[in-house]
Amino acid sequence: MNKTVYMRLKHRIQAKPNERITLNKIAKIIADEALISKMGDQIIHQIQSKDKTYVVIDVINVIEKIQSIDPSLDVQPVGPTQTIVEIQNHRKKFAPVLFFLVWLLLFVGSALTIMNFHEDVSMQRMHRNLYQFFTGNKIDKPLILQIPYSIGLGLGMVLFFNHVFKKKFNEEPSPLEVEIFNYQMDLDQYIAINENKESVKNDDD
Repeated sequence: MNKTVYMRLKHRIQAKPNERITLNKIAKIIADEALISKMGDQIIHQIQSKDKTYVVIDVINVIEKIQSIDPSLDVQPVGPTQTIVEIQNHRKKFAPVLFFLVWLLLFVGSALTIMNFHEDVSMQRMHRNLYQFFTGNKIDKPLILQIPYSIGLGLGMVLFFNHVFKKKFNEEPSPLEVEIFNYQMDLDQYIAINENKESVKNDDD
């Protein structure tokens, strides 16, 4: 039997309180079928109340668990060296009043931002000048320019964020999704460094 085991840890998984994290759940394993069936149900970590929200499982601990089954196994880890386990505690119920207040705050704030920007750059005066330039007439409210501009402003935001509610125009990620992804990667890196007990011990030493 080939004693070599290739193992690739998953970057992030989700778990329930008191769940037993097995090797199959946190890693992709390539080995003989007999070894996979033997190791797959090996418990790597037991979620406890003291774990709170996140647990970081280090590849060294996983290798130790695997070799506790058979010390002669040659474990070859590839890819990530840590798995972040996010513990899904009971989520708060949806609060319509709170949702409406947050929506109202964001709506009013966005509207004020847009209006203040247009006031700073004198957008209304520019519309007047454009209307006078093309028609030769001077009016205070060139709606023929202002209405299409307002519609185009909304459509431009939709195209920029590549979203209409949950629907997307194409597979290209929107700038907001990219920023959320970068934030998640930074958060994962912070958690991996600060929650990993092995790293903390090494830093203290």
